[in-house]
Amino acid sequence: MKILPFSLAAIITVALIMVLDMPLPVKDSHTPRLGYFLSPQKGFWQNADPVDQELNETHAIKGLQGNANVYFDDRMVPHVYAENEHDAIFLQGYLHAKFRLWQMDFQSYAAGGRLSEIMGDSSNGTNFLKIDRFFRRLGMVSGAENSLASLESNPETKAYADAYTEGVNYYISNLKDKDIPFEYKLLNYKPEKWTNLKSVLFMKYMAFDLAGFEQDFEMTNAKSVFSKTEMAALYPYGQDSLDPIIPKGTKFAPAAFSMKPPAGADSVYFNYHSNLPQTDSLIKPDKSNGSNNWAVSGNKTKSGKPILCNDPHLGLNLPSLWFEMQISTPQMNAYGASFPGAPSIVIGFNDSCAWGFTNAMRDVRDYFEIKFKDSSKQEYWYDSAWQKTTFRNEVIHIKGKPDHIEKIPETIWGPVMYDQDYPDMLHTGKAYACHWQAQDGSNEIKTFRALDFSKNYDDYIEAMKGYECPGQNMIFACKRGDIALKQNGKFPAKWRGQGDFLMPGENDTYAWRGFIPDSANIVDHNPSRGFVSSANQLPYDTSYPYYLGGVYPVYRGYLINRYLGRMQQITVQDMEKLQTNNYNIFQEMARPILLKYIDQSALSEKEMKYLDIYIQWNLQNDAIEKGPTIEKLWWDSLMTTVYSDEFSRSSLPLPWPEKSTLLDGLLKDSTHYLFLDNTLTSSQETLQNDITSAFKKMIPVLEKADSENNLVWGKFKKSGIRHLLRIPVLSRLDLFSSGGETEINALKEFHGPSWRMIVELTDSTQAYGIYPGGQSGNPGSPYYDNFVNNWVQGKYYPLLFMKETAMKNRPGLKGTMIFKKA
Repeated sequence: MKILPFSLAAIITVALIMVLDMPLPVKDSHTPRLGYFLSPQKGFWQNADPVDQELNETHAIKGLQGNANVYFDDRMVPHVYAENEHDAIFLQGYLHAKFRLWQMDFQSYAAGGRLSEIMGDSSNGTNFLKIDRFFRRLGMVSGAENSLASLESNPETKAYADAYTEGVNYYISNLKDKDIPFEYKLLNYKPEKWTNLKSVLFMKYMAFDLAGFEQDFEMTNAKSVFSKTEMAALYPYGQDSLDPIIPKGTKFAPAAFSMKPPAGADSVYFNYHSNLPQTDSLIKPDKSNGSNNWAVSGNKTKSGKPILCNDPHLGLNLPSLWFEMQISTPQMNAYGASFPGAPSIVIGFNDSCAWGFTNAMRDVRDYFEIKFKDSSKQEYWYDSAWQKTTFRNEVIHIKGKPDHIEKIPETIWGPVMYDQDYPDMLHTGKAYACHWQAQDGSNEIKTFRALDFSKNYDDYIEAMKGYECPGQNMIFACKRGDIALKQNGKFPAKWRGQGDFLMPGENDTYAWRGFIPDSANIVDHNPSRGFVSSANQLPYDTSYPYYLGGVYPVYRGYLINRYLGRMQQITVQDMEKLQTNNYNIFQEMARPILLKYIDQSALSEKEMKYLDIYIQWNLQNDAIEKGPTIEKLWWDSLMTTVYSDEFSRSSLPLPWPEKSTLLDGLLKDSTHYLFLDNTLTSSQETLQNDITSAFKKMIPVLEKADSENNLVWGKFKKSGIRHLLRIPVLSRLDLFSSGGETEINALKEFHGPSWRMIVELTDSTQAYGIYPGGQSGNPGSPYYDNFVNNWVQGKYYPLLFMKETAMKNRPGLKGTMIFKKA
């Protein structure tokens, strides 16, 4: 059984899709007060912005320490010029609120387990209270409070966050009813004051999205179904086609402590099944949350200067996850993509450097079974004695109903995620504590701020110190010529396989061994091959002394490294083509096997028609091609044909093997691959039988798509960008787009490149970028989604990185805001 992905937008009820088109029953309705919603003076009509929207403003503000100006270029990107850092970040908060208030506020509600406040406890099949309870029990709020304490213990980051919060609240305090964002009116609630905790909650949500994926329950189910040999074949450690971030052959220092499991623990661990639990698979991050980044040295570029590229792959929503801007003070001048809801430029560049991120994909979330003394849960068994349980009571306000008190038991392992009061789906009665790195206090904003101020490689290294979660591959380049990449974070040290399954929690036998020393997080600095890159693949080969639990894609990294290794005299245009490259490297490896073993004599004339299309396909996942549709359906059908008998042994959720697992297995031994024979039949199936059968099984789907004129990839894939409330009219659906799961241009249905950026670090920085949305979060604005068409076509905008004297005189400005201290 495949596991349903989760993203922020997935928590919104399907009922809201219908809210503009049909009335809801009164008892379940969360529709607005219609008089207010339809009011010509205050209602949603006031949210329509004209094409020539007036952006000129003048403010005199108590609390500003100097004067500042904001200029809006022709794409409505703000360029902030302030006399000091406090005012610059104050204005970032103000601008985020002005253009993205509902989005940033809503995300903080979701991260903090507060959706019931605005949505009610449930509606049309979506249980918002259960979702809120999930995030509370996971430790999102307590983890955010820990990180807030860490942030505010640092005077620089506290001042940074305080200034940002002041700017948001200045906007909110001056917000008129008619200008309240559309979604507040739709859902019938109003903005509340911003806090530093809200910013940290957003960062914790990003930690969940990027470092919250796990399949411990499903893997525990799997080991009760499959033998050790089958487990190793279905879920291998490492891939044969891997080209790791740190090149193969790198010599690693021995582990700082023993990475062997304690005596007897390995066999106990493998045989520990814990009554086959099952969790709510709805609430999972998308395991494809990843990205591409690379930097090439001046030795490989036409200009003789480094070029850095980054495109984070995340869920695609409207309003967009990112907000583009420039922030300039006498001490710092940075440009790039920022998170509405948090201060700093996150992915971008300044006068000296450029930086970016891809996800590390490490498993930093594990579960331990807790044995309570009785149903009161006042004591639990640990270290041969009953230990006192502590409790955290979290109040969940529910729209229209009394509050719910979530009483969360806390143990040495962390908060109890599942128990008799919040059971797993099978209601086994078991209790499981969640140990997740993001529950600890950390200060990621410190790293982002430091990167904004960085001048050289040493500053980059210093900026990464103390960064903990979510683990990231942090890439860097500077005008001095350095390029570098490091997988950075606070990663638990585990023995091979530790944390893949549920673990006994009665003593410290299965506790993390500690944390991997920072010295073992290798920095790839100015390598002889002339480039550094990452695409979420394993950072090291399997000779690395620490276990790298997690799920890692392989093909994008393999292809990027192949291209970069061959390229010379590289230009920005070459990098644009590489970021939007649609070549299907997976099928380059798979097609010879498929064509060798398919029995063409067994195919009908109509089946041969589709096989011929596949044979003639140029291996490009371009929107106009039919080959990608055929290959996807064929390989999916082959996966089902090969594995369905083994997976039919149990009705419990089981992790579906990665497509690379089957391909690597067939490349290694196409005749005797373990799973070729269907054990449910009396005959002995071969690879030829499986490949031919899989092809035939997908023909009806192909014929249906063909008859509906949807066989070309751009129509079949149905990519789109959904509004956070899933309202179709506020979304951009059925985009005719290229790319795919294994391509460098990793655009799937609702997931893909969320910000493309290319920076050439010449004396006068040349930078280009685009994201799938627009600067405004207002669906009534012409700047709501105006970047989407160019993004789909693989086009880029020049990023106007200018001094104030040049910017204020630039033709085509959309407006100027003047801020003075009162």
